[in-house]
Amino acid sequence: MTPRARVVTLLVSVAVLGSVAFASVLYAADRAGERNRPQPGGPSIAPGVVTLGGGGHMIFRNMAWGPYRDQLVSVAASDLGGARTAAPVRCLRFHAAAQTGVCLRKVDGPTGESYFASVLDGRLRTLRDYPVAGVPSRARVAPSGHLAAWTVFVGGDSYAGSDFSTRTSIVDTRTWTLTTSLETYEIVKDGRPYRAPDVNFWGVTFADDGHFYATMATKRQTYLVRGDIAARTVTTLRPNVECPSLSPDGTRLVFKKRVPGLSPDAPWRLYALDLRTMRETPLAETRSVDDQVVWAGARTVLYGLPGDFGADLWSVPADGTGAPKQVAASALNPAFTG
Repeated sequence: MTPRARVVTLLVSVAVLGSVAFASVLYAADRAGERNRPQPGGPSIAPGVVTLGGGGHMIFRNMAWGPYRDQLVSVAASDLGGARTAAPVRCLRFHAAAQTGVCLRKVDGPTGESYFASVLDGRLRTLRDYPVAGVPSRARVAPSGHLAAWTVFVGGDSYAGSDFSTRTSIVDTRTWTLTTSLETYEIVKDGRPYRAPDVNFWGVTFADDGHFYATMATKRQTYLVRGDIAARTVTTLRPNVECPSLSPDGTRLVFKKRVPGLSPDAPWRLYALDLRTMRETPLAETRSVDDQVVWAGARTVLYGLPGDFGADLWSVPADGTGAPKQVAASALNPAFTG
């Protein structure tokens, strides 16, 4: 190749690389602009004061495109599809009770993404930050506000298959005592001590300040377990229970159950379990729900389903009657103030 040809080749290469870099910058800018453009026909959202106290409101993760995407917003509990007030707090998962919140959030840094579990006070101020080892999945606060739990994926990113690993932590917000992983608890399975390297836990729901329910998975089977925090034990109660959510009176759980014959990518249906009789009742929602429901009073549960802009919030009676209905578009992870 002649010196002139080498120079021309070099100039062409530089021009091509420059064009690729410029296109990448334009694409990133366009994506950022898309995020900040208000969602056509979306909900009315304005910044304001949001707190976990006072009652009469629901707080959730706003999924509407625009400048408030992923921020916590508040709406009147009597008008869940109404105008939203946005707080300057962004969460990938959220839950709250008794003026205590837990926010699982992402932080972009020079070396990549990192994730934290932040315990919030009633004014959504961070009390403690805990680094977590993976992508946020589930979050719960005890009815008293004295305990918070979170689950993250440390391998894989879906519960639909079997190739995933989770880590579930619990913190006491009175003493800041942290259990980094429920895998440190002793397991009683079918009345006998049990150990296995493939054990995973997720989906904690608190009964009181000393006990909880959760999902345990081992040997490709899931189980409902009851946990004793003081004894540091979990005991299996029945198989095929995932992401339980305890009713306000502590007598029922609503959970997602794998139903034979459904698609491996959408294998679940919602069921209610009476803890006194252990009788299961299928709920009227016939779509696959990959969420941990939230109770809206004693008779209704809320849950997220895929929507045009990420997820929408739906409700269904917890006794198997009625029909599901959408209660808020572009919404996820609700919690009620009070």
